[in-house]
Amino acid sequence: MSTADNRSDGGTEHPAPDTDPGAVATATAPAGAPADATVDVDEQLDFDRDPANTGTHLPLFWRVTVMVLTVVGVVLVLNQVFFWNLGGTNILTNSFLYYLLAAFLPIVFIIYPIKKLPGGKTARTSVPWYDIALAVLIMITTIYYGMNGQRIFERGWDYVAPPTATVFAFLLWVLVLETLRRTAGLIVTGIALVFSLYPVFAAGIPVSFLQGIPFRMDLTAQIHAMGVDSILGLPLQTAASILVGFLMFGVALQFSGGALFFYDLAMSAFGRYRGGSAKVSVVSSAAMGMMSGSAVSNVLTTGPMTIPAMKRSGFPPKYAAGIEATAATGGTITPPIMGTAAFLMVSFVGVPYAQIALAAAIPAFLYYWGIFLQVDAYSAKSGLRGMPKAELPKIGRTVVFGLPYIVALVGLIFLLVVMNNESQAPFWTIAFLLVCMLFMKRFRLTPTSFLNFVYASGKTIAEIIGIIAGVGLIVGGLSMTGVSLSLARELVNLVGDNLALILIAGALTSFVLGMGMTVSAVYVLLAIVMAPALVALGVNPIAAHLFVIYWATVSYITPPVALASFAAANIAGTPAMSTSITAMRLGAVKYIIPFAFAVNPALVAQESSVGEILLSLVTAMIGIYFLASAFEGYLTIGSRRIGILVRIVAAAAGAFLLWPQMTSHLIGVGLGVVAIILAIVMGTRGPHITPAAKNLTTNSRKKADA
Repeated sequence: MSTADNRSDGGTEHPAPDTDPGAVATATAPAGAPADATVDVDEQLDFDRDPANTGTHLPLFWRVTVMVLTVVGVVLVLNQVFFWNLGGTNILTNSFLYYLLAAFLPIVFIIYPIKKLPGGKTARTSVPWYDIALAVLIMITTIYYGMNGQRIFERGWDYVAPPTATVFAFLLWVLVLETLRRTAGLIVTGIALVFSLYPVFAAGIPVSFLQGIPFRMDLTAQIHAMGVDSILGLPLQTAASILVGFLMFGVALQFSGGALFFYDLAMSAFGRYRGGSAKVSVVSSAAMGMMSGSAVSNVLTTGPMTIPAMKRSGFPPKYAAGIEATAATGGTITPPIMGTAAFLMVSFVGVPYAQIALAAAIPAFLYYWGIFLQVDAYSAKSGLRGMPKAELPKIGRTVVFGLPYIVALVGLIFLLVVMNNESQAPFWTIAFLLVCMLFMKRFRLTPTSFLNFVYASGKTIAEIIGIIAGVGLIVGGLSMTGVSLSLARELVNLVGDNLALILIAGALTSFVLGMGMTVSAVYVLLAIVMAPALVALGVNPIAAHLFVIYWATVSYITPPVALASFAAANIAGTPAMSTSITAMRLGAVKYIIPFAFAVNPALVAQESSVGEILLSLVTAMIGIYFLASAFEGYLTIGSRRIGILVRIVAAAAGAFLLWPQMTSHLIGVGLGVVAIILAIVMGTRGPHITPAAKNLTTNSRKKADA
């Protein structure tokens, strides 16, 4: 998703007016802003007022063009999903996919410039002639293929094509790579280029298990453009049937004020407790991440409110930035709406999306449970108070005014789990939200806001379609040569059936690739290579694929790239590397949980009874409590600061409790009791401060931060 318009105004917080149930406190801004300025949370979370989302920076003609293409693309999807058969014809799958590309890929050339704009600008104000030419070319190419879909299928044009189709194949190959470069960056494009060319030189590679079936250049282009395993492969098929609807639902949720509701709800529920501002960041970032599936976008959207609020409450700037980065990263693995890679799992694993979302629920909860516990321990250790009750929205009124969003999410889950209708589910919930917007005061649906919604949906869908079409070239290159079938087998032989080694290798590979590629690109590549090897060694298929996704996303907070951490550090005005290290410590559970559910399928609700799932969840929660205590050096049971010895014992207790055996659970419980006793005997009591002392501490920290 695109980010909201970031305003860096600063100041003090003020209570929301009683007459405005949707408004919460204003927050101070990042360091360096004027002392008397403020950030209005309503404005900050106004997704529908950001020029990057509404296209107001573009000339009217191009805004209208984007909207028209979006409507055409969405109608195509609705026609397939709801079996409308508009015009009395049933569109073949390959023709449908070509027409979908014809609708959304030109938008990439209209919106995304050929290179970054000078001065850090993100929104272009005109469309140059060469981008117009590229948009027209890719539209002509894909429409040509769409009109010849039946001939491609019946006459095998992917292997024996007429000259015109072959020329268009090269053209589509190049243009798809260019859309990938503009949407995902140069690194992933380079990787896609190498893999797409792989069939041409596969026979000459000196490493035996990397040798594959060779293809001529023209035949390679034909298979990429007209085959069923490359550009039109599983990733694009999944995007067309499922992902488009969910992307639009995320946009609809933000346009209807969902971001503001979740922020209000987190404020009213957790703001008054110790470290409340940080807990609000954790909860609101989780909710925002569910909608956007993008860690960096999440940081840039919620960070300008949560980070200054945490600093004002007494958290050091580096810690505040680390919390926001870590919490935002978790949104990519939090159901019901996760990142793009989770939807791609539907095709690779062959199970309904509802099952994948259900499997991801426990690990996502444990991830945020770990962050929440660390925030609580730090707050207790530092004597940080909650936010004044007068500055917080009332929870009852917040829930009442947030009923449309609650009903929408509950309805979505019902349609996914009970009705098992993953293709149509998001569109029904979108329709519900749009109807609700007709009666909203703050986010009323008007002709202008609806057109802005259409534009933002087109921009979001075009970006993902551009990435997925390009990533399909990776799948095509590996499947053409047959190497994808041998790599998993060779990996298993290499590690000698040692599950621990291949898990470590998978984690490192996912992490390294995640530094230069999008999560969806990493997932597609490793879903072909790594996940089958994990499954061959006995790992549950869903757990194996989630393992890859989790480790692909840790690069958001791990140096040297750490994009989410760097974005948060920029808002907080802190050193990027030290902020990343803090985020790593706060998100340490994310490094541990994938190994836990890889060896214990109960943590992904697979191959286990309800009792086993509940037992695994409870023991994991207790284990993460001890791990969080060890990371923060504070045990909230007994309110004790703990030294290195007790921290080691607590960490060991947590590790044993996460291991899926009753013996290890008992050892973990025993070590946990020992850690508590040692903390009471050897630890020092945490701060116990009066309200006046709390105010003094907070003021002192504010001065130190300034």
